Formats: sequence, C-alpha cells, structure tokens
Amino acid sequence: MPLFDHIGLSVEDVDRAIAEFDPVMTALGCEREEAAGSGSWWDDENVGIILYPARDEGSGPHVHGRVGWQHLAFRVDSRAEVDRLHDVAVAAGWTAVRAPKEYPRFTDRYYAAFLESSDGIRIEFMHNPPRPAADA
Repeated sequence: MPLFDHIGLSVEDVDRAIAEFDPVMTALGCEREEAAGSGSWWDDENVGIILYPARDEGSGPHVHGRVGWQHLAFRVDSRAEVDRLHDVAVAAGWTAVRAPKEYPRFTDRYYAAFLESSDGIRIEFMHNPPRPAADA
C-alpha cells in the first residue's frame, strides 16, 4: 500500500499551474483527470497530486524555507531520467533551482535536480540507487 493517497496544493492560477505541472506529471507516467476548478494527476497505484485555487487571492507565491511546504522528491530510475525530467520541467516553465548534479553529502550515489513552479512549489527529481551488495 502506498504511503500516502494524494497531495493537495494551493496555487494562484489553476490554469497556469496545470500548464506547468501537466508535462512533468505526464512524463512521470501519471494521468490527468479533469475537474471543474482544479487539476489532478494519478499514478497506477492511485496516488495523486491535486491543484486547488488558493483561498486568498494574491497570497502567493510560497517562499521556500518558511513554515509549510519544503519540497516533494520524485524517485526515478536513472541519472538520465533526472536529466530528462529536469529538461521537461524547464520547458514547461519551472525555474531550475539546482541543475542535475551529485549530492555526496546525502550519499555517494545521490543525483538530483531541484525546480520551482511560479507558485513557489519546489520539486526534486532524484536517483539514489541501493549500495551494491558486497561480494561474499
């Protein structure tokens, strides 16, 4: 069973956020569902991301590092996939916070890219393969 069912995110402009999220979520293998006033994407385990309009107009963007959302990391199968998804997100209007690179402070295998939407929502694409088993 997945760890969570869905994440709901408040955005300033739902249509703009859908345009930013759709290429990324589609590239991650999720399917978009249409709903009045919101946007959502679901994976094959029915885990989803839902975009809602902010209750207080003009209250964004979120500022990274303040109380609340920090970032959401998407685990992918290879460094090449991190690079590809980074390029997809940038083409969709996301801002590259940190281009794909190694993060040895996490592990000697950690490779990731960080991006931010126009609403200040930060995501990460990361690849951190298991440590190779020691030969017996």
